[in-house]
Amino acid sequence: MSISQPSLDALLQGLKASADPTRLRLLNLCAAGELTQAELTDILGQSQPRVARHLGILCDAGLLDRFRERQHVYYRLARRGPAGSLAGALLGQFPGTDDRLEPDRQRLAALKADRASRASEFMRGMNSQWAATSTPEEEARIRGTILNMLTDCRIGALLDIGTGTGRMLRLLSGRAQEAVGVDLSSDMLAVARSSLEQAGLDHCMVRHGNMYQLPFSAGSFDTVTLDDVLGQAEDPARVIAEAARILRPAGNLLVVDIAAEGSPADGAAVSRYCSGHGLTPFRNRSIKLDHCVLGVLLARRQAAPHSTADQASGANNLLRPD
Repeated sequence: MSISQPSLDALLQGLKASADPTRLRLLNLCAAGELTQAELTDILGQSQPRVARHLGILCDAGLLDRFRERQHVYYRLARRGPAGSLAGALLGQFPGTDDRLEPDRQRLAALKADRASRASEFMRGMNSQWAATSTPEEEARIRGTILNMLTDCRIGALLDIGTGTGRMLRLLSGRAQEAVGVDLSSDMLAVARSSLEQAGLDHCMVRHGNMYQLPFSAGSFDTVTLDDVLGQAEDPARVIAEAARILRPAGNLLVVDIAAEGSPADGAAVSRYCSGHGLTPFRNRSIKLDHCVLGVLLARRQAAPHSTADQASGANNLLRPD
């Protein structure tokens, strides 16, 4: 969360917006995860119009972020800028236990348990990625190779394109300032969201988006990852072009995929895609597994001089709500 001081007007607006028992309960709930209006209505036990009005007031004050995922609108506690700092400060004053908050927490825990159950059921019915088809020893080698390749790289703001179960977010979350996973599948987003909630990674989030047209401004991220995505893409060069667009100068792109010779994701092909879009490959590893050879390639966008103001502008555009 960014630390910045709100103006007096913003402070007054935020304090007025939060000065209501229901809105304080909403802030407390939205600090624990991303929730839809319907879910918040069920937890609070209040009418839909009343909850919608309170959510609107909190969003107008900047204390909550709002974003759309197909037919649903999700809410979460703001974590950037002056309003995010104020929201965090307000939550820091909440009592650890309170008879008025405990029922909310219990209903939220039940909702998350149901999410986890549905996510597990969905995953049992589909073929998963390398984490489900590799042995534990192979998984450890893959994770170790990825972390080793990135050992001297700043992760900063991380975007995982085609996030699937969110495994790359979980792997790199400890070094990321904030992290976003994007996927076209609402089912996979539900799985990733549940996985991140269970891991307590509240600085990580998932968003619905198309890898060919990502909903972020140019130069928004320090690190972009493509994990088991490029080999399945109809136009892999276009995916790389979009990843290059949203990378900041000196930012890194990590590509992990099955490296069958002649496939869209073999090392030579990925290097060509990168070189054609202003990225310079500088590390490449192959991991031999029982069922395939996995390629891991790291490329960097050329550094360019830019001002502190430019950096701040890029950071402010990173997670701008719809």
